[in-house]
Amino acid sequence: MDKPNIDKVKLESSNIADENFEKLASLFPNVVTETIVNDRVERAIDVEKLKQEINAYVLEGLEERYNFTWPDKRKSVVLANAPTRNTLRACKEESKDFDNTENLYIEGDNLEVLKLLRNTYLGQVKMIYIDPPYNTGKDFVYKDNFFMSKEDYLENSGQVDENGNKYFPNTETNGRFHTDWLNMMYPRLKMARDLLTDDGAIFISIDENEVSNLRKICDEIFGGGNFVCQFIANSAPAGTQSSDHVAIQHSYCLFYAKSINNIQVSSISLDNNTLNEKYKEQDSFGNYYLERLWKRGIGGRKEDVPSLHFPVFYDEANNKIIFSNELANYNQNKLIEIIPYQTKGVLGRWTWSQEHMIKDRHLLSVKEVNGEYKLFKKQYMEFDKGNKIKSIITSDIARTELGSIELKNIMNVKVFDYPKSSKFVIEFLKIYTMNSDIILDFFSGSATTAHAVMQLNAEDGGNRKYIMVQLPAETPEDSEARKAGYSTICEIGKERICRAGEKIKKDYPNANIDTGFRVFKLDSSNMEDVYYEAEKVSQQDISKTISYIKADRSNEDLLFQIILSFGIKLTCNIEIKKVNNRDVYFVDDTYLLVCFEKEIDEKTIEELAKLKPEIMVFNQDTQDSTLANIEQIFKMISSDTNIRVI
Repeated sequence: MDKPNIDKVKLESSNIADENFEKLASLFPNVVTETIVNDRVERAIDVEKLKQEINAYVLEGLEERYNFTWPDKRKSVVLANAPTRNTLRACKEESKDFDNTENLYIEGDNLEVLKLLRNTYLGQVKMIYIDPPYNTGKDFVYKDNFFMSKEDYLENSGQVDENGNKYFPNTETNGRFHTDWLNMMYPRLKMARDLLTDDGAIFISIDENEVSNLRKICDEIFGGGNFVCQFIANSAPAGTQSSDHVAIQHSYCLFYAKSINNIQVSSISLDNNTLNEKYKEQDSFGNYYLERLWKRGIGGRKEDVPSLHFPVFYDEANNKIIFSNELANYNQNKLIEIIPYQTKGVLGRWTWSQEHMIKDRHLLSVKEVNGEYKLFKKQYMEFDKGNKIKSIITSDIARTELGSIELKNIMNVKVFDYPKSSKFVIEFLKIYTMNSDIILDFFSGSATTAHAVMQLNAEDGGNRKYIMVQLPAETPEDSEARKAGYSTICEIGKERICRAGEKIKKDYPNANIDTGFRVFKLDSSNMEDVYYEAEKVSQQDISKTISYIKADRSNEDLLFQIILSFGIKLTCNIEIKKVNNRDVYFVDDTYLLVCFEKEIDEKTIEELAKLKPEIMVFNQDTQDSTLANIEQIFKMISSDTNIRVI
């Protein structure tokens, strides 16, 4: 009997460089050629032919060009494109409602995790929000080892000492201060873009230290034409006195779309309670509140904005507002002149021009304030519906201490420095996500984004899902977090989600929200190296005396690596059922069936084939004769099934 020809499951992420080559080859097949490299025939691109195919000048060598670069940038690009054989192992004991939730909490180096997620969530994430290290000279950044061997992975995947350089303090005295930060951010953002839907977007919080560099690498990765906005957040109203020369009051949040042509920014819409509290006055046009029509002292000179300095008069007896061109019709002695705010001799000005006031006279209102008549404009409730979000965030939601207070109230102790408030993240979720969108945060920290997603779902009835990714960095030994029993940031994040979820359920008893999460932890492949080295296996392992699977790995570990390799969501439905007394994993009903049994008979194979799965995976240690039977039986009963072995 011929040796069965069933392919093995490809248990590694995509090689993006190979994917890009294939895309180029499909567009211009005539530019693909072959050449000799180190005595081997290698595929190649004929640049001269490519020049003929595109209507653009091709830069070569040292020709001048607009470019943003830094040491090791090329290595960062290579790192982003390189595949990984690592995997994610489910941790049910640290999860909440594992079998029913659609949320994910993943522990591990976010670059490796993003590569694994790319197989499954390519083009499926609607919004990414991240609050990465700001590179202040005090915080920590990742430093990737571009030449890390598989054997060294576990040592390098968590915290490592300074010699390991996986997670280290990037001080201002470091000669590679900006370089290390850029090398950390570039490949991660490159991976992140691939995960976004065609109408997806990313929001990145940052401060003065790296905002200019971040804009440049985002322009390169997302395209400068896809820049939407650089929000300015009033995060420290009193100013940070620790700043060297100026008390900094603000931070930023960059907003990039994957494609500006597909951008969908929702208008601001306040909830009913907020609207009713704000719009207390009422007239024939509806509910309104009064907003002043003057600005306080602006330099004391009318010359600054001449069109906004003009007299306005008030006829108190008839409750009418009069302008200069109408004075001839009134007894001026009975009119009261209303002036913009003036204090200590400094003159204010109007916020509307005279033409604007005359045009919208029906919106004007005069009120007595501290013995003086003041001019106001009516802001109707309808005005708040449909307004575009503003680029300057002045409300309290951006205040740094608000996030700290919120987290301390949830955890009962200060466990994390400078977290964003959930209200801050909710503002972006409101304008860019809808009912069942997926939201990703791969610098999740204390899990503010997860908290925000659950809160907004409770408020508007949405079913948004989140994916949190966080390196299990250790909390400082003398910190309040360590004293409270939290040894890693991940422990803080998971506990915060649990507590926030319970509070939200209590506050919204009728809301049907998902407060659970599946926990996964990044680890090296479940398979020994020989699994990936087919040539060596055929020579050294003909008798199958060598195990392909690591001794400490379970069938469930193998299952989730298979799930990742086939691009199935990590929140998929999984059941173990008996098929002819053999344990079989059913993933998303019969989409994927996996049988790890080494000994299966023809009857079992027939029963599995009758289920007509899209994908069927068997144990490759099954006898060759049995594998041959599998091929034949599936060919007769379910020829479209993709059969693989592991």
